[in-house]
Amino acid sequence: MNKKVLTTALLATFAGAAHAQSSVTLYGIIDAGISYVNHSGANSQKLFKYDDGVAQGSRWGMRGTEDLGGGLKAIFVLEGGFNSGNGTSSQGGALFGRQAFVGLSKDGIGAVTFGRQYSFSTDYLGGAYSNGGNTVGGNYSYHMNDVDQLTSSRINNAVKFSSANFYGLTFGAMYGFSNQAGAFGGAPTVGTTTGSSRAYSFGANYAYGPFSLGAAYTDIKFPALAVPAFNVALANFNPGTGASGGAAIRDLRTFGVGGRYTLGPVTAWALYTNTLFQPITLGSSLYQAYDVGGKYAFTQALSVAAGYTYSKVDGATATGHWNQITGAVDYALSKRTDVYFLTVFEDASGHAGNTPLQSQIGDTSSFFGNSGSNSQSQLAFRVGLRHKF
Repeated sequence: MNKKVLTTALLATFAGAAHAQSSVTLYGIIDAGISYVNHSGANSQKLFKYDDGVAQGSRWGMRGTEDLGGGLKAIFVLEGGFNSGNGTSSQGGALFGRQAFVGLSKDGIGAVTFGRQYSFSTDYLGGAYSNGGNTVGGNYSYHMNDVDQLTSSRINNAVKFSSANFYGLTFGAMYGFSNQAGAFGGAPTVGTTTGSSRAYSFGANYAYGPFSLGAAYTDIKFPALAVPAFNVALANFNPGTGASGGAAIRDLRTFGVGGRYTLGPVTAWALYTNTLFQPITLGSSLYQAYDVGGKYAFTQALSVAAGYTYSKVDGATATGHWNQITGAVDYALSKRTDVYFLTVFEDASGHAGNTPLQSQIGDTSSFFGNSGSNSQSQLAFRVGLRHKF
């Protein structure tokens, strides 16, 4: 009898401990290296630079969970970006500018979270199906200024639902509040300096064995009023001002679909995105991008990758296209540290008003600037070191 009582007491103690289980993890990435581009700035000069966060943006963060019992958990993430070259914070100087959210998750259903969070264009498309996400080309291989929201689409004041995995299918939706009185659908006028723009996003992803397919849609009202603001420029063309000036973007709408297949050491991917800019007074502009690429793993440590991106803009004040090629070699020194070499070439064709379109390798977190008035192409090289902790 005493043995039964003791056993019952021990089981109750362990059950209570499991019920109250919680964890907090500190993590981060530091990505640093030396880069070169042949054309940069107004006079298309050569540029050697220390560049940070190319393969992946440098960051540090904390994530935690608390078991509430019955498959219910409390979760949170606090994550900030930084520049390893000068120690400053990224994302406009915010302490946790990359992510800051808290929520509840339930086994077999999904999670509801509240805070600054990624759109589903980033969650479902950027990392899985783009040249930037599949190669160490990273921010040099994502599309110009990330206008199609593949890598840096963080929505303020957002409520987000992310489903559990249902036989390979995941899906979700989110809404980011404007936080302005009388402007549930976004800022009513241009020039407002408080609050943020309204945004919503939804998407779905299906994975079965070596194959996966994803799609996402994101709409951002008054992107310039978000904090920090969303960049809408395409090299030397800004759809919000064009050649004549005087307008602002009232809506940025982007959707995309991508797929990936892995066969042994070979991985191939493809992605299409379609982004519409709607200014206040000028005609709208449409930006489209097509990614294809592949990667081969010679060993667990050594891999090579190549990708091609064709993108184009059609609008009232600009018409043209860009061709970009990425080549990369990555070698893992350990599970947490790797060195890499990459080269990227981009060529532009077309005009923004009376000015030739320029090239711009990279997005807003890592780029060389435009190719300059004396050139429509850029050729870049980089050697980098990445450490994860």
